[in-house]
Amino acid sequence: MSLKYGEIISKMTLEEKARMMSGKNTWETVDFPQYGIPSMAMSDGPHGLRRQGGSGDHLGLGKSLPATCFPTAATVANSWDESLGEAIGTALAEEAVTMDVNVILGPGLNIKRSPLCGRNFEYFSEDPYHAGKMAAAYVKGIQSKGISACPKHFAANSQELRRMAMNSVVDERTFREIYTTGFEIAIKEGKSKSIMSAYNEINSVYANENKHLLREILVDEWGFDGYVVSDWGGSNDHALGVACGSHLEMPGTGDSGMKDIIRAVENGTLAEEVLDERLDELLGVIFATHQATEDGKGKIFDVEKHHELARKVAEESVVLLKNEENILPLAEGTKVAVIGDFAKAPRYQGAGSSLVNPTKTPEAIVDVIGESGLVMQSYAQGYVRNRKTNQKLLQQAVEAAKAAETVLIFAGLDEISESEGLDRVHMHMPQAQDELIEAVAAVNDNVIVVLSAGSAVEMPWFDKVKAIVHGYLGGQAGASAMLRVLTGKYNPSGKLNETYPYHYEDTPAYAYYPSKERSSEYRESLYVGYRYYTTVGKAVRFPFGYGLSYTTFTYSNLHVEKNTATFTLKNTGERDGAEIAQLYIGRKSDTVFRPVKELKGFAKVFLRAGEEKEVTIALDDKAFRFFDVRTNTWEIETGNYTVYVGANVEDTPLMTEIYVDGTVAEGGYDKASLPDYFTGRIENVSDNEYRVLYGREVPDGSWSGEIHMNDAVCQLYYGKGIFGKLFCGVLKLMVKFGEWQGKPNLNVLFNYNMPIRGYAKMTNGIVTMDMARALTEMANGHRIKGTGHFIKVCVKR
Repeated sequence: MSLKYGEIISKMTLEEKARMMSGKNTWETVDFPQYGIPSMAMSDGPHGLRRQGGSGDHLGLGKSLPATCFPTAATVANSWDESLGEAIGTALAEEAVTMDVNVILGPGLNIKRSPLCGRNFEYFSEDPYHAGKMAAAYVKGIQSKGISACPKHFAANSQELRRMAMNSVVDERTFREIYTTGFEIAIKEGKSKSIMSAYNEINSVYANENKHLLREILVDEWGFDGYVVSDWGGSNDHALGVACGSHLEMPGTGDSGMKDIIRAVENGTLAEEVLDERLDELLGVIFATHQATEDGKGKIFDVEKHHELARKVAEESVVLLKNEENILPLAEGTKVAVIGDFAKAPRYQGAGSSLVNPTKTPEAIVDVIGESGLVMQSYAQGYVRNRKTNQKLLQQAVEAAKAAETVLIFAGLDEISESEGLDRVHMHMPQAQDELIEAVAAVNDNVIVVLSAGSAVEMPWFDKVKAIVHGYLGGQAGASAMLRVLTGKYNPSGKLNETYPYHYEDTPAYAYYPSKERSSEYRESLYVGYRYYTTVGKAVRFPFGYGLSYTTFTYSNLHVEKNTATFTLKNTGERDGAEIAQLYIGRKSDTVFRPVKELKGFAKVFLRAGEEKEVTIALDDKAFRFFDVRTNTWEIETGNYTVYVGANVEDTPLMTEIYVDGTVAEGGYDKASLPDYFTGRIENVSDNEYRVLYGREVPDGSWSGEIHMNDAVCQLYYGKGIFGKLFCGVLKLMVKFGEWQGKPNLNVLFNYNMPIRGYAKMTNGIVTMDMARALTEMANGHRIKGTGHFIKVCVKR
């Protein structure tokens, strides 16, 4: 293979080439000025840059440079507006080049397998097509300014609990159709120059050293020509990772990673030609992004312009969930009681590595309500974050509600409820908030609940309030955006990126999530989110794609050909507004099990009152395909398909059939062997049926009692070493203390979920892999032997 930068690489020593494969520090690659190789800087930034000055950290512990805090991905996904995603990406890149950032580590597009994943606020959707289209838009925007995006976390990364020490056990068809399709769209359509591998194993092989994922799929099938970076601390066997398609381990590991690669080349397990190829691919991105940051030096970005964009994004992403008796929009001059701590101290972003230091003080409702035309008659705090009901605050809120014509309650999930490193354990809002809403609704008939949260919640008080408006996590300008929606200055057009079930127990992965000890078995298969609810006919609170407007729309005249669907959309109300039309496809087959409906296209259409338009949605290469494990490729089953068009997955008034001449006559599945998968009743799939679907023996993920280097620190409690038990016990107490404080301690959470070998990957070489092996011996009760090995390693250094 000819190398683009072969002349440079031929001059480098093996040691120099190996050193390039690990970071120089937390955020930058190694530079070699003598060869003209500059350093390349990376920064977290799915919804705002987190560029740290001086020494950095990956957890958001240290303060970062001011940057626009845009709404999170879960929020923006509710806009279903690809042009908006591209505008955000462009703005992020404009800020990045002024901060000398070459690579923005985002967007995140893991599938929302369960509502409980702690990072759902950072991800787009429960649907891979929706997630992929939004991610591709971000990538295009970011890369339009000459730098690189980095979609993450590739792939099947669905939980935070023991995220570096768990195995995603997933059948190949589900893996390809659900968990990699979004990345495929981001790579093929967005042309991303980099991608971040996930922490977890996929079918017992770590993502960062998974040749099937990183070469066979990413490069050979999708044509990816950029570089793969490990998630921070996610490199297990660095040399094996390089051999299998990974390039860069981050953060820097001192000399440790370099020595691993040199050793592998010298013993023949890593061909030097492969190392050269990986280096050539990495250099391609380093050189391609260097000029953009050089040009950005000394420049500043337009803070006001980006703040206004953040407000526009938040507006377009607000979802109106309930509007009984058309209580909304509120007329100018309406006197309202404002209740809820979120109205004064807004919940506007998530927690963890995506934490942004905003360019402006985040807007609070109580500070900007005067500009909206509403009259704030009173304010009551109502509750204390992460505490049980405070009767005094509750009573104050009730008294305020009694005296008001209309009540606005601001509630949702607090910071400890959803965070990197911590999954939720239920779908409830904090009890104090639920009790507040119930108490206020008992004394006032005009209650409007305004939610702030990054993922689905249960709503036991649904029938007792007049309206519900969801802003998700609206960024630094979210308050004024919400008020513009509440007062009708902006007609809400957002639609949900995920299903809201009545109860967590209704969810398809309820019996399988999170991992049981090491293995997380994806027994629900394709039936994620709406794919399950619609197939089995289970009622939900709000279906996927749902959202109301202050106007109404009708659909008519559907015509479908193989590559396009056209229909007429009319605004039949009295207000201008935008509608998000969604196209789903289904097929009944005795040889391929499928969900009843799957999203295959969408269009956001603005219509003036009374206006109608003919809308066209293209049917692309993903419209009719399924992944055929017989041929290990995408196939189309010949036959009739049903095309549905409508306002959400359950409201599809237009429906027609189309015959498709496919690539295979039948799908090859035996209905009798997979009865639960053909009906969608996957709540309790038997071991035998899952084995048939999986195609081989299912890995035993049970903890053996012996501690291994890739076991999480939280497992030390079950080991034989007394010091490991004590260390684990202290961390558990610190986790509980963080929960009590209402603020996640990210450093503690990271350590709690990290495997022992992680200390060799996160300490810049202070702890080596040999030291980690000695610590593992101690954790298994071999204190003297392990201590001896540890001292021996230290002396040799």
